[in-house]
Amino acid sequence: MKATQRLDKLLAHTGWGTRSEIKKLVKRGAVLVNGTVVKDSGLQIDPQKDKIRVDGEPVEYKEFIYIMMNKPQGVISATEDVRERTVLDLLGPEVGHFRVFPAGRLDKDTEGLLLLTNDGKLAHNLLSPRKHVPKTYYAEVEGKVTEEDVEAFKRGVRLDDGYVTLPGELVILDVKDGERPLSKIELTIREGKFHQVKRMFQAVDKLVVYLQRISMGTLRLDHHLPLGGYRELTEDELKGLKDGTL
Repeated sequence: MKATQRLDKLLAHTGWGTRSEIKKLVKRGAVLVNGTVVKDSGLQIDPQKDKIRVDGEPVEYKEFIYIMMNKPQGVISATEDVRERTVLDLLGPEVGHFRVFPAGRLDKDTEGLLLLTNDGKLAHNLLSPRKHVPKTYYAEVEGKVTEEDVEAFKRGVRLDDGYVTLPGELVILDVKDGERPLSKIELTIREGKFHQVKRMFQAVDKLVVYLQRISMGTLRLDHHLPLGGYRELTEDELKGLKDGTL
């Protein structure tokens, strides 16, 4: 990041409007830098040192932002789509101007942990196949999940296209017997093939009927977040993610 940048660019980045709107703010004396009214919207300022206020409100500059979302069903993990609602449509204006994108994807009918950021380097490290960052899912599965399935997942299973997965860690939480058995499980995988969890269970003749991602690397879903809710990562959460992808 450059040590200094234009005032209007910084204010646009922090959500104060377009360049032309910011020019109007400056013209009417609404912008102060270090306590002095500014008359030039192109003024070079240091965001780490200079104190900026707009209409009396302090401006907090961030180069990067990291958002944890509890993704609901029915929205897609994309930045834009002409037909479907995207996860970006769930964001308010306080973060929308940062131009974040999903670090990875969840299927339209899958819920749970999704990281949104504008930090391309971190996103790349999280998603790099060479890093093998673990992702854990909670799932409800039609059929009786057995210890044989646990062993099969541990070895890696052959998907419908012939690909053999890396070993997965399958934990059986509960099995409800009956005419239509239902199993509750957690599964940790270290890759991200298309519909991978669903296809792994298809490989052992079972059907995933509910899927939720609960962790990615060291980052765990905040269960206080309602579906569609989001918040910024804490410093400890961000440090854990970065340390885990070095």
